[in-house]
Amino acid sequence: MLFTISMDGVISLNAPLDRETQDQFQISIVVERPDGREIAKPVELRVMVGDANDNRPTFPQAQYHTVVKELAHRGTEILTVQAADNDDPKTDNVRIFYRLVVQIPETPRALFRVDRDSGVISVQADSMEGTAPQYTLTITAEDAKGLNSSCTVVVTVQDENNNAPIFSQHEYGPYHIPEDALVGTTVTAVVAGDADVRGGDSWQVNYRLESGNEEDVFILAVDRHTNEVSLVLSKVLDFERESEYILVLSARNPVALVRGRYGPASTATVSIYVDDVNEGPILSQSHYEVTVREGEEPGRVIATIRGHDPDSHPIRYSLRGDTKRYFSIGKYSGELKTVQALDREENSTYTMEVIAVDGRNANLSASTLVTVQILDVNDNSPVLVGDYSWKYLCTPRWEEQALVLASRDSDGPQHGGRLNFSLRSDATVRRNWKLTPINDTHTNLSLNIPYLAPEVYTVPFTISDSSSPPRSTFINLPVTVCPCNIRGNCKMAAKQLEGMPTIQSAVGILLGTFAFIGIILVVIFVRLSYQNPKRPSRTSQERVPLNISL
Repeated sequence: MLFTISMDGVISLNAPLDRETQDQFQISIVVERPDGREIAKPVELRVMVGDANDNRPTFPQAQYHTVVKELAHRGTEILTVQAADNDDPKTDNVRIFYRLVVQIPETPRALFRVDRDSGVISVQADSMEGTAPQYTLTITAEDAKGLNSSCTVVVTVQDENNNAPIFSQHEYGPYHIPEDALVGTTVTAVVAGDADVRGGDSWQVNYRLESGNEEDVFILAVDRHTNEVSLVLSKVLDFERESEYILVLSARNPVALVRGRYGPASTATVSIYVDDVNEGPILSQSHYEVTVREGEEPGRVIATIRGHDPDSHPIRYSLRGDTKRYFSIGKYSGELKTVQALDREENSTYTMEVIAVDGRNANLSASTLVTVQILDVNDNSPVLVGDYSWKYLCTPRWEEQALVLASRDSDGPQHGGRLNFSLRSDATVRRNWKLTPINDTHTNLSLNIPYLAPEVYTVPFTISDSSSPPRSTFINLPVTVCPCNIRGNCKMAAKQLEGMPTIQSAVGILLGTFAFIGIILVVIFVRLSYQNPKRPSRTSQERVPLNISL
């Protein structure tokens, strides 16, 4: 109901119009009789809403952020701001004018300007060097009627590497450091100052040793918070080899210089003197491995311990850990010798320590381990191991029944190795008996014929080692052969070997021994009864002497 019409056809506006909401209206006018019948055709009326400057210009955002380089020249554009006005674009109501009204900080003044018509913000000063790192600008947009609004522009001044790092001195030192200084010792610390913004890449300094450190005796450690560089010892010093170091130290930024170049002020010389210290002996090896054949004639030199003193002092050698004194060492020559023949079967390895002492200062010494390995020589024959006197074989022969014979060789595997059992070259022996190897040290002895008369036989055989030439042992082994019951037990005693005691004689000897012990006990009891007589009582039993018949 924005529009009404009177009976006289006067159209009136009932409320204010907003062109930005609706810029035209289409009205249909109808003429009717009192009874509602139309008199004429409807008339279409289009109402156009004219623009009035009633809208202030506005920015799409309240705050802008931009960056300008430190070396930007006058006229460098850094940002364009644009405000919008909702008035009719076909009228002057939408014409906007821009102004820079506030700069914080205020000094230096007139650093920036904004174009009145385009809203382009640019550098107005000849240079941004030495200015604050950040500025806040307030920009207003105003139309022809004076309606306005504002926005904030934050301008960050980007530091550029236009200053080279500079040392406060051209020469540092000389510094003194003892040659026994520990690795990791700090010799000195220096700093090259940089006028660029602290903390940025243009301010950071990379240091380098240009010369004088070809053997990497020193390393550089940089504190990135202060740009201070420490010269740190990274290798052991040796006064006799190098007594002075002249180091050339340079300072550079990690990013390229945008103006100027690195000059002499970005380089410094550091002088370091090494102070001599009396050092102990140095041995050429930390561990010596020596081999000696067992039974070697004593007195032979088996190794020579090499050492030198950095200060050219004499060295004295001694042994530690050779408790049985199997070895000796030359006091000044370092020649290690055997004092007595060595037996590998007694001890296969000897470990001792050689001590080298400074000839002028007994508190300075060095040591090395010496391990002597004794090489095996085939000086032991194999032997039969175990007791076989109580074992037997059944006759007639039982299948798979055998005596397991064990042997041992005290030499090492090179000479001991596989031990071979072989019967004597006798037709009767080889007919009656058979040897079957089990492994390197054991073999089976069994009957080679179905039946052998019950008796104690002597089986002759030889055990040989695997060395070349081999060592061997001849053995006559007594073997009992007897008839057996179904459980495999002998049913009768076999004939004894000549000179061997019989079972009956052994039992008689045992009984005689027990009888003799019994007589001694009776004599002791009788003597004790006479020494302590007691009056017999009626209630007590009668004590009867023990009768022993032998």
